Amino acid sequence: MLARRTLVFTAVAVALAAAAQAQTYPDRLIRMVVPLGAGGPADTMARIVTQPLGPLLGQTVIVENRAGAGGLIGSKAVVAAEPDGYTLLFGNISTLVVLPAVTRYRDYDPLKNFAPIAKVSQNFEVLIVRPDFPARSVQELVAYAKANPGKLNFGSAGIGNTTHMAAELFMLKTGTRMVHVPYRGAAEAITGVIAGQVELFFGDIGGVLPLMREGRVRALAISSEKRSADVPDLPTMIESGVPDYVVLTFTGVVAPAGTPGAIVSKLNGAINTALKLPEVGAAYAKLGAEARPGSVEDFAAFLLDERKKWDGVVRDANLKLE
Repeated sequence: MLARRTLVFTAVAVALAAAAQAQTYPDRLIRMVVPLGAGGPADTMARIVTQPLGPLLGQTVIVENRAGAGGLIGSKAVVAAEPDGYTLLFGNISTLVVLPAVTRYRDYDPLKNFAPIAKVSQNFEVLIVRPDFPARSVQELVAYAKANPGKLNFGSAGIGNTTHMAAELFMLKTGTRMVHVPYRGAAEAITGVIAGQVELFFGDIGGVLPLMREGRVRALAISSEKRSADVPDLPTMIESGVPDYVVLTFTGVVAPAGTPGAIVSKLNGAINTALKLPEVGAAYAKLGAEARPGSVEDFAAFLLDERKKWDGVVRDANLKLE
């Protein structure tokens, strides 16, 4: 009986402490960890939303880049942080969904180790080829790949990266086989297409759109369900004959598991307010992305659905990294 009462009193004390903490939160600097390099798409999007976030919360919010191992180093640092709302992770599709699905790091699972806070932005991948590539459409590319199995090369921003997985999904959906050539980042992979080192690349629309407009690469299709207003003449993969092919890239904020619900709710509200600011939406639009405010529950459900999808791709393509 005494032990049971002790447990009850302990639980009540913990709950009261969490409530008190939430009432005074935040009372010091907040770190937004970006597990990727400075200047990249995720870093840029983090800085766009973080700028108004500080005034909204009444505290300084800084972006801290902790790159390495494809995002695992920074992500694991946040997992190990105190669940008090002062260390957050600004993740993307690779760090929150794809990389955990394709690696064997079982001590790092975003679905277990993180508390979802808010989805921030969303955009899509574009299949690009070099301008002189003979295929002028996705259907012609598929026919060419089937007639020349194993002779086409596709670049990626790294093994297990979204740009890699988008190609794996394409091959599964079309019954084609191509050779993967991983680069150290998206910029190098795009350069590989322009230089003719690889024939194609699935790139973030924000990164390839300027090159498309300059004629330095040619786009065959976009991975969205509907055509993009930025490139209305570019067909979707589904329109191009690849059934159910949708690959969306996203960014979002999470905290260490165990972060009090009241703090999560407060952060969600502040982030959503920031995302609704016209200047934030305009800044994301310039990157080919759109701000996506929403509830904590919606973001959690979204992450679960995306993980199931990419777990299936990893299984069907027989991919696994050490």
